[in-house]
Amino acid sequence: MHNPVDKLLSIEKEIYKKSSNIKIIAVSKTFPISKIIPLIKHGHEHFGENKVQEAVEKWTSIKNDFPNIKLHMIGKLQTNKIKFALPLFDYIHSLDNLKLAKKISNEQKKFDKKPKIFIQINIGEEEQKSGINASSLQNFYSQCINDLDLDIIGIMCLPPNDLNPEKYFKEMKKLSKETNLKEISMGMSNDYLKAVENNATFLRIGSSIFGPRS
Repeated sequence: MHNPVDKLLSIEKEIYKKSSNIKIIAVSKTFPISKIIPLIKHGHEHFGENKVQEAVEKWTSIKNDFPNIKLHMIGKLQTNKIKFALPLFDYIHSLDNLKLAKKISNEQKKFDKKPKIFIQINIGEEEQKSGINASSLQNFYSQCINDLDLDIIGIMCLPPNDLNPEKYFKEMKKLSKETNLKEISMGMSNDYLKAVENNATFLRIGSSIFGPRS
């Protein structure tokens, strides 16, 4: 029987040997609440979803019952979903363009709530992936904090699937130093230890905790 709490404890033991400054986001997308409740009861606080509608249905009442839970939007966020996302999500990992930044800025005034935000970097410069080019990061970051009053805390990436991610993790580490954005969201079930070695501070781990998705 796959036990998410045992899997989480095993991963924590592994990564805390290397760094204690890391938060594990248990990526609960597509998994039912019955799989998630044991982790909540264990005291785990950080969970990730990639679809706003699924998150609203799953998490609205749970977050009322467990106000310490931090919910992370890790998927692509569409501008028409922001008004539903902002009340629920504490972190947004996928800020990838100026139009979205402006919309979040407008909506956060209405809700009087500022989510913590990561700028998504298209670190492999892949046409099919969204994200800011590394060369545009400093300018985009300045606009977000100075003009739009966003709470930008770090950078996020999805490295190319078929290549060794280490090269891209090293680039993210360098970008983090250059911009003084200390939080780095990178590393998933198949590469989180390499991410830890390159200063990741948030890991997005799903199947290694919850088991394979159906």
